[in-house]
Amino acid sequence: MNAAMDWHLARALLEWQVELGVTEALGADPVDRFASVAEARAEREAAREASPEPRHEAPSGAAAAAPAAPPPDEAAVAIDAAERAARAAQDLPSLHEALSVFPHCGLKRGARNCVFADGNPQARVMIVGEGPGADEDRTGRPFVGRAGQLLDVMFGAIRLSRESPDPGQALYITNTVPWRPPANREPTKDELAMLRPFLLRHIELADPEILVVVGNVACDALLGRRGILKLRGKWAEVAGRPAIPMLHPAYLLRSPDAKREAWADLLELQARLRSLP
Repeated sequence: MNAAMDWHLARALLEWQVELGVTEALGADPVDRFASVAEARAEREAAREASPEPRHEAPSGAAAAAPAAPPPDEAAVAIDAAERAARAAQDLPSLHEALSVFPHCGLKRGARNCVFADGNPQARVMIVGEGPGADEDRTGRPFVGRAGQLLDVMFGAIRLSRESPDPGQALYITNTVPWRPPANREPTKDELAMLRPFLLRHIELADPEILVVVGNVACDALLGRRGILKLRGKWAEVAGRPAIPMLHPAYLLRSPDAKREAWADLLELQARLRSLP
């Protein structure tokens, strides 16, 4: 790496290339891959002839009866660690800290910030989105890009705001995963399963009256289902409280005609809030 180029600049340049659609890295000089494979195979055969493998006699007795222990399931180990760390968190700051230092999720290695939450933790309504994008990764706050700006306008239309100090008019916002996936891809099933204990504990500690589940990924994480166009507007239950799936603002930016359905869902949410004590 050039001495004048730090890690963040190099990463930003690489992200820019990916956003332009670059899929291959090409060098200045051509490389004959077939020749490289043939040379490597010849080297392996020469090494094998020079030092033939020693012959081992089969073990007998108890040693022969004891098979080697299977390697631990890395995914199961990570989920178990997440469940223990989440249970140990007694409040939102300690959960934020536990999530920040959680070592098992590979998304953490490519992200700048752990995007935990935004808004009023005492809010009656908690929004769960997909995952951080570039703007969220840079600022450390969820839903701050174009989709986040539209989300603020949408909920402002029913007088709910992440800035409000009044829990009755406030929003509390988080995501299924706290780190930005590479190239803005969707989180994988394994990543969602690994981080789900933190998300459920987050909901438990914030204790909202209603959950808004935004987009397919959030529905997958909390409802175990996809198909947001069919799920939207239909009440479900998550962690013992009512939850309403809604279209993601990013989808509305691409499909403005769907804003009519989004407005209907907002009115449904407003009516449910008014019906609760």
